[in-house]
Amino acid sequence: MTTAPWRDPALPAAARVDDLLSRMTLQEKTAQLYGVWVGAASDGDGVAPHQHDMTVASADDFAELITHGLGQLTRSFGTAPVDPALGAQALARAQRRIADAGRFGIPAVAHEECLAGFTAWQATAYPVPLAWGAAFDPPLVEEMARRIGGDLRAAGVHQGLAPVLDVVRDPRWGRVEETIGEDPYLTGTIGAAYVRGLESAGVIATLKHFAGYASSAGARNLAPVRAGVREFADVTLPPFEMALREGGARSVMAAYNETDGVPASADPALLTELLREQWGFTGTVVADYFGIGFLQTLHRVAGSPAQAAHAALAAGIDVELPTLKCYGEPLVEAVRAGEIPEELVDRAARRVLLQKCELGLLDEDWTPEPRSAHLDLDSPANRSVARRLAEKSVVLLDNPDGTLPLPPDARIAVVGPRAADALAMLGCYSFPSHVLTHHPEVAMGIEIPTVLEALRTELPDAKVTFAEGCGVLDPDPAGFEEAVARASEADVCLAVLGDRAGLFGRGTSGEGCDATDLRLPGVQADLLDALVATGVPVVLVLLTGRPYALGRWQGRLAAVVQAFFPGEEGGPAVAGVLSGRVNPSGRLPVSVPREPGGQPWTYLQPPLGLAGEVSNLDPTPLYPFGHGRSYTTFEWTDCTGGETLTEIGTDGSYDVSVTVRNTGDREGAEVVQLYLHDPVASVTRPDVRLIGYQRVELTPGESSRVTFRFHTDLSSFTDRSGRRVVEPGVLELRLGISSAEVRHVARVRLTGPERALGPDRLLRCETKVSRVGRPGVVGDGI
Repeated sequence: MTTAPWRDPALPAAARVDDLLSRMTLQEKTAQLYGVWVGAASDGDGVAPHQHDMTVASADDFAELITHGLGQLTRSFGTAPVDPALGAQALARAQRRIADAGRFGIPAVAHEECLAGFTAWQATAYPVPLAWGAAFDPPLVEEMARRIGGDLRAAGVHQGLAPVLDVVRDPRWGRVEETIGEDPYLTGTIGAAYVRGLESAGVIATLKHFAGYASSAGARNLAPVRAGVREFADVTLPPFEMALREGGARSVMAAYNETDGVPASADPALLTELLREQWGFTGTVVADYFGIGFLQTLHRVAGSPAQAAHAALAAGIDVELPTLKCYGEPLVEAVRAGEIPEELVDRAARRVLLQKCELGLLDEDWTPEPRSAHLDLDSPANRSVARRLAEKSVVLLDNPDGTLPLPPDARIAVVGPRAADALAMLGCYSFPSHVLTHHPEVAMGIEIPTVLEALRTELPDAKVTFAEGCGVLDPDPAGFEEAVARASEADVCLAVLGDRAGLFGRGTSGEGCDATDLRLPGVQADLLDALVATGVPVVLVLLTGRPYALGRWQGRLAAVVQAFFPGEEGGPAVAGVLSGRVNPSGRLPVSVPREPGGQPWTYLQPPLGLAGEVSNLDPTPLYPFGHGRSYTTFEWTDCTGGETLTEIGTDGSYDVSVTVRNTGDREGAEVVQLYLHDPVASVTRPDVRLIGYQRVELTPGESSRVTFRFHTDLSSFTDRSGRRVVEPGVLELRLGISSAEVRHVARVRLTGPERALGPDRLLRCETKVSRVGRPGVVGDGI
């Protein structure tokens, strides 16, 4: 075997894999198509429901399974708390065991979750993706992902199950915290940046969930999707297309959901015709955990594990995760019986082995040994990136009377169930929330300052008192009296409220923690009412995984600060905003509603979706998508366009520019946002939608010229026949500080014939930033 062509690194990968496949038995090929999850509980108290009989029960089972090889190892670090260095050594031993057990000596691809950092004990807990969206800073997200990828590789991990590219369609959905926001352009640009960072470290990025998962009916996890063809094409799919084309992702995860009766895991039109034939994807498609078995048990489109395997393989799923149920013996027996073509097995095995070849796992000199005996997954450099991202993601929603920043010697009452709990900073896929709740005897493993601790450090001369007031979801108001007493004694009260991340009903946000409406959980709203009634200025600080309705307190609060699970450095980041050390620059990636009902609603509404006289319900949000305040002020001047109507062809481009000047007395960042308004089209269009943005950081008095190159491809949409087209007609390019606050408008008329677009269309605005008075590009935009 050592001289076989498939071992020769000088040969093309395709030739090596073809030679290897020709030597493999059916069982050896199918063994490459599934993962094994050692140590996961199958008693219903583990990570997910519906996992009974779907896990490896013992080491003996593992030894038998790897006889013919193994495709993937599932979450060696993310299943239970293990010292990182010891975990890396254990993974190396497992890989040696797998390689020694099979005829070809091929190791497994090791995968882990990495949604908000490497989901491992003692690893950095970064802000959740919704906070990435709030930062509007792709380069920083890319830097974070590069660090995550480096830690994964150092531990022996090859594939990361991130990013989530689902676009929020209903904020009641529990997994909103895992998304980047309610806009496909923001999701695509931030998601592509994450992919670039992870892939640059040599780790396979896995896009999920493909596709439509977040559009579930009633905002219920793993529920049917009723999205129309155009919504699917123009809202759901573009982030995936961008992350593949501009990020270079090498894997895609098929979603759990069904759309119009067809489960994604059994949909060849989605996983083969669109993904591979139209978009040109050549990597691997993996199942969401247990998703292939769900074709039989939940979707009921298969009558047996073998039929589920057939449907998934035919659709284009190459790897069954997290462990085998359908792609093992049921698949082998069905192929031998002539019920499933062996060509489907060969197709999937070829893709898996090509990826292993790219990773060096087929090379004779491959070694699983860790590069270092010491493994620091929470380095100072990691924490620095986590701090910067957390600080940039905090959104100042309101500060009408300048209550913030707080005076350094103020009497401050800190009240609320999220103020003194480290878990208030973390989303459900951070290791402490995801795994450690099942291991209460184990220490957190990382330092996570709370808001209360961080505020006392930030303002050492302030007199800070604390009362919890109530629990996150506990209906008992017994703590109100003490909370009101502390607030009444203070100059200002900080009400620190929000979510507790969890899984499958064990939290108020997270996977399987869906909400009936957008009221603050438990009796937190009543606590806030009681604090406001004291007459003491109340600053609301929200630590949440979704937006909550705040219209009940409009005009009654001194300030409102929103942080979306900002990670292990979130406490100091929030405290820095409150003290003024940090000038807030986050912008809303999701709208904040006025009333708790009336969902689903996002800002991407056609005219009929906006407020009108024909209904007594007004869905207009209290704070719109893109909104955020600062402690400094900005002036926008010299905008391109104005009342002039510029004509360009339907295949042309147009530069729209504005000069932004910091007119305040402190450094700050403005986020310039470009929206498209299409007054007349052949199908209804969103009133406005984001097509470009640029974060601009300026010192006092400094100016920058921001230029967006709008290409007509960005005006395209799916027409009645299902084609993506650019139509002639008048468009408005709106420069604004949010989706509802427009500063300048440039009008263009597209002339010439309607133009149909293919998969090579332009996906984003080119952006240039030039310092006024100092020529030269200082930012490459997004």
